[in-house]
Amino acid sequence: MRVLFVCSGNICRSPTAEAMFRALIEERGLSGEIEVDSAGTGSWHVGSPPDERSARAARARGIELSGRARQVEPSDFERFDVLVAMDASHAAELQALAPAEMAAKVRLLREFDPEAVAAGDTDVPDPYYGGPDGFEHVLDVVEAGTRGLMEEVGGTR
Repeated sequence: MRVLFVCSGNICRSPTAEAMFRALIEERGLSGEIEVDSAGTGSWHVGSPPDERSARAARARGIELSGRARQVEPSDFERFDVLVAMDASHAAELQALAPAEMAAKVRLLREFDPEAVAAGDTDVPDPYYGGPDGFEHVLDVVEAGTRGLMEEVGGTR
C-alpha cells in the first residue's frame, strides 16, 4: 500500500500527516507493507523543510517531521494507491490532475474520522497564518484522521 498526503505547500499539514501515519505504521509493525510520502498542490515551497511551527508542535508530541517539500506530479497517480487531501480545495485540484480512471484514488483525510464526517467538517484547517493553537488543533484532527485511515488500510495489528 502506498499513501500520499497532500496539502497546499507541503510544509504544514501534509508533512504532519505523513509523520503521524509513519509513526502508526512503525507502531503496528507495518514498515515493509505501507509506503508514505507527502506533497503540495503548489510549487512555492518546493525544497523547503517542514514549517518550524509545525515541527515544534509535532516534536512536543514525540513526532518528528522530516523531508523537503515537493509538488504533486502526474506520476503520483501511478505510484500511489491513495492520495489523501487535507481539504476540499486540494481534493478538487487532485481530481483535475488525475487521469479519469484514477480519480477515485483521491480521498479527504477527515473522511476517515467518523466524528468529523458526522459533524460535516472534513477539512483539515490551514494553520499557516495563525498562532500556535492552530498547529495544535491540526495535530489533533490529523491524528484522528490518520488513525481512521490506518484502520482502513492497515488493520489493527
